[in-house]
Amino acid sequence: MSADGCGDVPADGAEKDVDPWPGRLDGFCEWLAKVELRSDNTVRAYRHDLSAYLAWARRAGVDPARATHRELRGFLADQAQAGYCAATVDRRLSAVRGFCRWLRQRGLCESDAFEAVSGPRSAHRLPRSMQEDEVAGLLGACDASTPAGVRDRLMVELLYASGARASELAALRVRDVDLAQRQVRLVGKGDKERLVPLYDVACEWCARYLREARPALLSGARPRDRDISCGDAGNDARPAPSADARPVPQADPPTDALMVSSRGRAMSAASLRARFKALCARAGLDPALSPHAMRHTFATDLLTGGADLRSVQELLGHESVATTQVYTHLSVERLKDAARAAHPRS
Repeated sequence: MSADGCGDVPADGAEKDVDPWPGRLDGFCEWLAKVELRSDNTVRAYRHDLSAYLAWARRAGVDPARATHRELRGFLADQAQAGYCAATVDRRLSAVRGFCRWLRQRGLCESDAFEAVSGPRSAHRLPRSMQEDEVAGLLGACDASTPAGVRDRLMVELLYASGARASELAALRVRDVDLAQRQVRLVGKGDKERLVPLYDVACEWCARYLREARPALLSGARPRDRDISCGDAGNDARPAPSADARPVPQADPPTDALMVSSRGRAMSAASLRARFKALCARAGLDPALSPHAMRHTFATDLLTGGADLRSVQELLGHESVATTQVYTHLSVERLKDAARAAHPRS
């Protein structure tokens, strides 16, 4: 790879027809991570979207560095025909713009057609928040008689109490929860930290989880392949291992992650989303609901309750207050629904 991360300088005698684009994509992603300090999730999203663009360019016989306005429109049409929604197509066009600007700064892109191409307009939809009875149903779906159920209850309580993203909840460590101060430390996009207060019920469930459920879940961190052919349970004798016997797997070291699975391992954001979906199914709720709906509900309830926009922006970790303003529309809609339901003339 070249000094500027472009991956374009072949060694003497190297084949000249080697595709330079994988190296350029690697260089761009490295620049995003190390210079722009983008999160791992953001870099992965850029790589995924740009890989789709480069794959299309290969199929269409288009030079990605010289794509015309018409060819770029063809890329957008191809993505739409493949079934991608307008928001995804627009995001991919944005990724292509960023990539091409980076290439132009390094003299590797001759086209500026991407600047004039506009993406498809997607319908403006308000974020989906949950009603009070839906939240109650979700909480009721957690079986608090089991360690996993207590963990699930804490997951829902923390999502509702803090407005955390699933990725932020997965990144929580035990030390990030301060029960004495009744607050949680979240690390959001761009590794920005914020402190969010917790209500009493969330603290109570967290204390119970740390005291009872988490230790029980951690005890499940055993080797995956347990040898059950060593005789009766009461016999302490162990047969001598044969020469070709596989080494006995060792238990994973204890994790400091707050949310742990039944195997005693740290839960990923995908695992938390799956658990949330399972709880929604158990409660008979809309299967389209996700943990992000709890974030929307958190923001909407705060604004409906009188919290100011700037405070909600800080609690959500939004860089711009404009991102938070969408929830003002959502809270107004909820007030309208309440008025229509209660007013005698409605």
